[in-house]
Amino acid sequence: MFTTRPEIRGTHGMVASTHYLATMAGWRMLEIGGNAFDAAVATGLALQVVHPYQNGPGGDLPIVLHNAATGKTEVICGQGVAPQAATIEAFQDLGLAMVPGTGLLAPCVPGAFDAWMLLLRDYGRLPLREVITPAIGYARDGYAVVPMMQSIIEGVAELFRTAWPTSAAQWLPNGNVPKVGDMHRTPVLADTYQRLLDEAESAGGDREDTIEAARKVFYEGFIAEEIDKFCRETKWLDSSGEKHGGLLTADDMANWNATIEAPATYDYAGYTVCKPSVWSQGPVFLQQLALLKGFDIAGMDPLGAEFAHTQVECAKLALADREAWYGDPMVNDVPLETLLSDDYNNARRALVGETASTEFIPGSPDGRNPSLAEFAILDPNVREELAPGAGEPNAARAGIGEPNAAHNADGDTVHCDAADSEGNMVACMPSGGWLQSSPTIPSLGFCLGTRAQMFWLQEGFPTTLKPGIRPRTTLSPTLALRDGAPYLAFGTPGGDAQDQWALSMFLRHIHHGYNLQEAIDAPNFHTDHLPSSFYPRTFQPAVVKAESRFPAETIAELRRRGHLVTMVGDWASGRMVAVGREHDGRDWILKGAAHPRFQEAYAVGR
Repeated sequence: MFTTRPEIRGTHGMVASTHYLATMAGWRMLEIGGNAFDAAVATGLALQVVHPYQNGPGGDLPIVLHNAATGKTEVICGQGVAPQAATIEAFQDLGLAMVPGTGLLAPCVPGAFDAWMLLLRDYGRLPLREVITPAIGYARDGYAVVPMMQSIIEGVAELFRTAWPTSAAQWLPNGNVPKVGDMHRTPVLADTYQRLLDEAESAGGDREDTIEAARKVFYEGFIAEEIDKFCRETKWLDSSGEKHGGLLTADDMANWNATIEAPATYDYAGYTVCKPSVWSQGPVFLQQLALLKGFDIAGMDPLGAEFAHTQVECAKLALADREAWYGDPMVNDVPLETLLSDDYNNARRALVGETASTEFIPGSPDGRNPSLAEFAILDPNVREELAPGAGEPNAARAGIGEPNAAHNADGDTVHCDAADSEGNMVACMPSGGWLQSSPTIPSLGFCLGTRAQMFWLQEGFPTTLKPGIRPRTTLSPTLALRDGAPYLAFGTPGGDAQDQWALSMFLRHIHHGYNLQEAIDAPNFHTDHLPSSFYPRTFQPAVVKAESRFPAETIAELRRRGHLVTMVGDWASGRMVAVGREHDGRDWILKGAAHPRFQEAYAVGR
């Protein structure tokens, strides 16, 4: 199997992320005596700086971790809730039938920072100053513009110049789109985090007191005040075509905090796979495993049509159940136990035929009648071949929703993983607060997220908008155990495709003997046969998007079976990174790998 780089192996520690500078920030923590959790926090804070087109301080974050000290696997939910003013009536009064995909109407409470601080306080050992210093340094001293960053800024440059001048001031130096290789600096963001650190340390106390003070500064201090002021006093053009102010307030921020909860789990082929629960799409991965359990995946060619067809058809079923049943469990009775049960999935598996289904069929767990919110169906006969790095076809090309410029739109998220010699392991999926999602707050140097676009403004569904609840996010990190010990932490950006790309990598690794780098480098595919989680919430029946490196006979057979296959270029889908841990009979060996796509990601370790 061809690989672009080696699988990294060692015994001291591993860090992998979707940006090489962030990976090095995390690695430094392991070298100065920190653990995997310290490394993850430093990596994550750095990602907010060097990957501003994929995440930011205004975004959100789910974390799955295994704590060697307690033997527990846990989830940290850093998914902020809808503002108290975010009601269906409020949007209807503005003449809106959907939450806009950009601008100030779509932000939820920024959850990422509190989740990072909770991870650092309860699981790490280093002080805040150590883990935040690399991020401040990158913001102040600069980082190199990579091709995807350049293309995304180029795609929204005219919007910035004509409608979002605060964003133009930060992302268009001297009024120009930065060039690949240019050093880009965000000194205002550096000042924001430096002030946060200084205020937290000035409060006095020990390491934990400083971290708690930092949480208070962000959610009750000057950062919350500036966000409140920006939302109340300014209006900006959004994807509705109109200018609107924001709904998020300082009170919304002060009344929220990240939480720790048990993961959703499923046992498959000797592994226990752990995911965030139904406020994310994480259990989609688990239900696909429950469906695939009835097929001989190990006997299939991992680059063949049977492998891809079977996974796509099972994905359609699991994603249909996601759409009908998933939502914030604080206000929804989600029948997850039944959705993952053998009896239920044995019946669902019978729907997988030899040809591509063009139907979207949620099941009836516990005898309940499913219903789906209304969504737009794109004409499946209007298709186009995408050049490498091109954007999405048809309606999604408007550059709205999960923001899209001249790149694959299924990627506006980041991921990082870390493992250490003590047996700690963590998978993190930060997202939101992209530079192209919302106008930059000039006093803070970052913008807000737009996660509320995932709510429906139709009554009676698990993802119907309600104040104070979490949207059902697509963010879905994964941690797998073997014999109760942490084995693998992994994930990929990709919106609705996350738990399809990640699943292919996992299956090729455990069933076909691919090492981590081989599994990550292998060509990717996914289906868009689902209502998109992002504005404008379109559905593409029977559509499969595949990298061009698949054998020609695989693509021909998929098309013969009725899949509407679009080729997206050789290296255009997925940005998987992973760390692993296995015993060689004498020592615990750590391993890491990262995708080569878009010239960004790296794994390091020793």
